[in-house]
Amino acid sequence: MRVLGIDCGSEITGYGVVQQLADSKLHCIASGAIRLSSRAPLSTRLAQVFQELSEIIAEYQPERVAIEDVFYAANVKSALKLGHVRGVAMLAAAVAHLEVAEYAPLAVKSAVVGYGRAEKSQVQAMVAHLLHLKTVPEPPDVADALALAICHLHTAATLRRQRVGSKHS
Repeated sequence: MRVLGIDCGSEITGYGVVQQLADSKLHCIASGAIRLSSRAPLSTRLAQVFQELSEIIAEYQPERVAIEDVFYAANVKSALKLGHVRGVAMLAAAVAHLEVAEYAPLAVKSAVVGYGRAEKSQVQAMVAHLLHLKTVPEPPDVADALALAICHLHTAATLRRQRVGSKHS
C-alpha cells in the first residue's frame, strides 16, 4: 500500500509518500514541504496547496491519504486558517477519488514513537529510523507528514490482522 501523509499548515504544509513493501518494510517514495508566503492572500495560498498536492497525487499515485485530525489551536484565527488548508487537502484527495483517513496527533505519535506526548525531535528521529533515511526530515512538518503515512500503514496492517484473526475464530 502507498500512502500520502499531509501535515497541514498555513505557512508550511509537509507531505510524505510512504510505501509498505511485500516484506512489510517501509520505503519513503517522496517527501517535501509546500512553502506558502504569509504575505499572499489566503485564497492564493489555498490555491497553491491544492495545485501542488494535486500534482503530488498525480505523480506518486498514492492509494490513500492520511491527514492530522482537528486539534486544539492557540487562537481562533490560526485554527480557521488551518481548517481551510485541511479542507483544501481533503478536496485534492477527493478530486483524485482517494479515501482520507484522519488521525489525532496523539495517535500518530503513539504509532511512530510509542509515546503520545513525544517531542518533535523524537518524531523526526523515529521517522528517519523507520524509513532508513540518512538524515532526519526537515522541516519538522515533513517528518510529521511521513509519520501520518506510517501511522496509517500501521493501522491498516493491524486492521487486516484483526479481520484475518476473526475469520479463523
